[in-house]
Amino acid sequence: MINQLSWKVGGQQGEGIESTGEIFAIALNRQGYYLYGYRHFSSRIKGGHTNNKIRVSAKAINSISDDLDILVAFDQETIDVNIHELREGGVVIADSKFNPKLPEGAKGTMYAVPFTDIASELGTTLMKNMVAVGASSAVLGLAPEAYREVVEEIFSRKGSSVVEKNMEAIKRGSEYLNEQAGGQIQSFELEKADGKKRMFMIGNHAIALGALAGGARFMPAYPITPASEIMEYLTKKLPEFGGAVIQTEDEISACTMAIGGNYAGVRTLTASAGPGLSLMMEAIGLAGITEIPLVIVNTQRGGPSTGLPTKQEQSDLMAMIYGTHGEIPKVVIAPSTVEEAFYDSAEAFNIAEEYQCPVIILTDLALSLGKQTVEPLDHNRLQIRRGKLDLNAELPDLNGEYFKRYEVTEDGLSPRVVPGMKNGIHHVTGVEHNEQGKPSEDPTNRINQMNKRLTKLNTLHETFSNPIFANAPHEEADLLIIGFNSTRGTIEEILPRFDADGLKVNHAQVRLVHPFPVDELKPLMDKAKKVVVVENNATGQLASIIKMNINCTLENILKYDGNPFLPSEIYNQCKELL
Repeated sequence: MINQLSWKVGGQQGEGIESTGEIFAIALNRQGYYLYGYRHFSSRIKGGHTNNKIRVSAKAINSISDDLDILVAFDQETIDVNIHELREGGVVIADSKFNPKLPEGAKGTMYAVPFTDIASELGTTLMKNMVAVGASSAVLGLAPEAYREVVEEIFSRKGSSVVEKNMEAIKRGSEYLNEQAGGQIQSFELEKADGKKRMFMIGNHAIALGALAGGARFMPAYPITPASEIMEYLTKKLPEFGGAVIQTEDEISACTMAIGGNYAGVRTLTASAGPGLSLMMEAIGLAGITEIPLVIVNTQRGGPSTGLPTKQEQSDLMAMIYGTHGEIPKVVIAPSTVEEAFYDSAEAFNIAEEYQCPVIILTDLALSLGKQTVEPLDHNRLQIRRGKLDLNAELPDLNGEYFKRYEVTEDGLSPRVVPGMKNGIHHVTGVEHNEQGKPSEDPTNRINQMNKRLTKLNTLHETFSNPIFANAPHEEADLLIIGFNSTRGTIEEILPRFDADGLKVNHAQVRLVHPFPVDELKPLMDKAKKVVVVENNATGQLASIIKMNINCTLENILKYDGNPFLPSEIYNQCKELL
């Protein structure tokens, strides 16, 4: 009996690979197992190799594994592409229809199961994925009935006969594998889970749920991988709370419409990926100079241009901080877990309204689309803070003068009103303006307005809790590993290995990348003999930002082939540095 295993299913995109992994994972989640999944998929709508790797454990896990225990293959390409991950003693379960063959020197044992033929006997080849799920359950020592609840949820609307046929497909797949293996696969049986109910979700859904809980009621957006799930989720949910989603003609429209929504007093967000954010840059500057709250989600993917639209990368960091022309206050938050994505999404609206500026929630593909177990979310932790906006305020009569919407104040934050508030009329323009919003090119006014805008974030570090996630038990460390976004779980995975080696290794994950949390990170760096920054890009963008803010010497571990880091890759390269 084992406490964790790694399972992967692969085939051609469009033949049910994702649903196979989904049904397999949800059933295990319902029994209380922890899961972490990463889906590799092609940028084509249909065709091209795709796979879904899912790690299952009786204890909490936060990354994919180095190796593979079970590979389920719907075609030969899946075996050829993924067999190198299979550990000694691993199992390949393949559809006998394509006459599967293990490459010479491959580890493990292969079982050919007639997925397609069994499904055809039951009425449709579409159920071959259910046969594969059944065969997998046999390897795990899991009874087919464990899937009934999930199957009923998915297929009950099609009638009880469809439910029973799918259950029969799972049962036959299990029976066939058991008969073929002859009881020789007991070593894959998982330890019993605790049975507790936990959420199983992707980062995009956590962001969408956080936005909803944080009071967002409007989302203009244009679909783009890997951000579209945020829009799709809120398309279904926002109308239930009196809100709406509008699909715009492009990202420029989405951003300017989001500015309009926030100007009117409605918490509004938009979401996109790198190419879309490039189109939004002028509008982000408009939000900056007009001091209108704006929340934008950027899910990083492989670039430049269309690049690798369905692959992992962390190369938008510099663009998010410095991409706009001119100089404006801006906040860039980088959650590192699905749970953080929920809370940071809700908090982003508070920050945007309190500081009257754009807030970018920066994620990456692995975090946005990777599905993982999440402990129950605590909605009592959430607050609604609207800063200097009071919709019930009685504004003084200004005797025909405009309201000083851009008044220069000691804290850099001007009073805020929305259209329709009596005595709150003011001018709004994208050119430099005076306190009433009227265009002005007066040098003194320009300096005063610029200083006001650029100093308003001076107190942000008092507002944003935990700008650094730190796991730093060692006062004098041999090494400090720094990362951001989805690398957190992978780094955490290898820390016990260093402990076993007798090495003192600390870990810091940057959660607020702009304004940069110097006071929180520098003490951790000062007590480490060496510092290494782990990131999915070719130029070491986070390392460059650290060096711009802290005088230091750093090492880089970079990966930019479109895949997330495996634990062993970071561990081995860190060992070389030591």
